[in-house]
Amino acid sequence: MSIWGKIIGGAVGFGFGGPYGALLGALAGHIAVDKRAADARARERDGRPDGREAEERQYAFAVAVVTLSAKLAKVDGHVSRDEVAAIKRVFRIPDADTATVAAIFNEARREAEGFEPWARQIATIFAGRRELLEELLGALLMVAHADGVYHPAERRLLQRVAEIFGLAESEFRRLEATFAGALAQDEGDPYEVLGVSANAGDAEVRAAYRKLVRETHPDRLAAQGLPVDFVDIATKKAAEVNAAWDRIKKSRGLT
Repeated sequence: MSIWGKIIGGAVGFGFGGPYGALLGALAGHIAVDKRAADARARERDGRPDGREAEERQYAFAVAVVTLSAKLAKVDGHVSRDEVAAIKRVFRIPDADTATVAAIFNEARREAEGFEPWARQIATIFAGRRELLEELLGALLMVAHADGVYHPAERRLLQRVAEIFGLAESEFRRLEATFAGALAQDEGDPYEVLGVSANAGDAEVRAAYRKLVRETHPDRLAAQGLPVDFVDIATKKAAEVNAAWDRIKKSRGLT
């Protein structure tokens, strides 16, 4: 079963506070909560906190990415059909789970609070897991580009999210270059994708590439709490990193 099919029952069972608790509490009123909440509490009583923590991170990631997508989708003044369709496509939402995700999206659009409380809470939940924060930001970049227009207001929102996540401006630009290339099939600047200067030495460029390869490996990300439904995002990112390195190797005559 996908993360979307489990998200309401499981997440309510974990008792999120802050923006999560408010949104999930509102959803619980009109979405059936099954025995997964009780199962989650039972696991906690049985003394298996590691499994609970892993599930909690997965639920948190999924809820945060849909909620922040809802905030992002309306920041340019309207929610286009392309943006809504992109959310379903990018996040691999099965038809059976569309209603659940739509409920999260619509509730997030209705709530008065802006995006910053959500960004701060997810930054706290994933403290020390920078790779997951980058994956979340990458998903939002894909949504921002979905309608073919990367609006300045969308970029400002994402810059602020990156700042709250503790990512440097250079890291944000690297992610922009990576996901813009993945979506537009535009090769762009391979050095931006690797996050190094074009004047960097061969050893520095190679080290940057190897570091990104390690950080974008799906197994590593899954162990940190990336739901399997989001592996496509990590795969796109890894493909862009490898393509950038191949271009640099060719231009420099490296092996």
